[in-house]
Amino acid sequence: MTQQENPVRRINTGEAHSARVYDYILGGKDNYPVDKEAGDAMCREWQALPVHMRANREFMHRAARYLAREEGIRQFLDIGTGLPTSPNVHEVVQEVRPDASIVYVDNDPIVLAHARALLTSSPEGRTAYVDADMRDPDAILGSPQFQELLDLREPVGLLIIGILHFILDTDDDHGLVQRLLDPLPAGSFLAMTIGTADFAPQEVGRVAAEYARRGMPMQLRTQAEAEAFFDGLDLVEPGVTQVHHWRPDADQDDIDDRDIAMYGGVARKNA
Repeated sequence: MTQQENPVRRINTGEAHSARVYDYILGGKDNYPVDKEAGDAMCREWQALPVHMRANREFMHRAARYLAREEGIRQFLDIGTGLPTSPNVHEVVQEVRPDASIVYVDNDPIVLAHARALLTSSPEGRTAYVDADMRDPDAILGSPQFQELLDLREPVGLLIIGILHFILDTDDDHGLVQRLLDPLPAGSFLAMTIGTADFAPQEVGRVAAEYARRGMPMQLRTQAEAEAFFDGLDLVEPGVTQVHHWRPDADQDDIDDRDIAMYGGVARKNA
């Protein structure tokens, strides 16, 4: 039995999954009727949801590119990878630094089933995939992939994109982020997005309720709560902003703030 065959049989096609709903709304094909039904229901509650999701992914691209190009980061740990929709992190950073190493982490069996698409590294660089949950940092940090690919004598870019709103206070949200940061050396960076209802509270609240009804409870945070995840780190300008305002590309389309329900920030660990 191959690694790719086993997880497919564990996929629950009778319940929507956040990664597959995300894939469907962004126009992907790795989803099931239950995910499409959930995605359609959520978009009825908030028509801007596809705009919001694209902006979140574009933030990831800009943040990863910034870390590789401006900060010289050659190692990345991507938590909550999601389904491989090009360009992925390794495709973005290896354009700048072909020798970059990327460790992807996700706990959705369908992501594992498609993980080969995440392993198409440049010849000079390396990629690996870890089947683990952010709520279990020890499984991530203790994995052979993490230990073999990431040299902790050099800085690492830790990416936590589009997942924190599924991590509740009761999961020890701050503690989980800190446990992932702790082993990383000084000069490492945290790039993170944090879901919020600050700009369209009624619409986003209805989407959150729809997720919860489908067994995917989420926690939305204020700007102050989002900024608190970066306490003790040095924020890169412009600080914690809505994701479309963080170092936007010159050709970025105009986006209404009410259509974005995600804060984003990048910060340096100095000790």
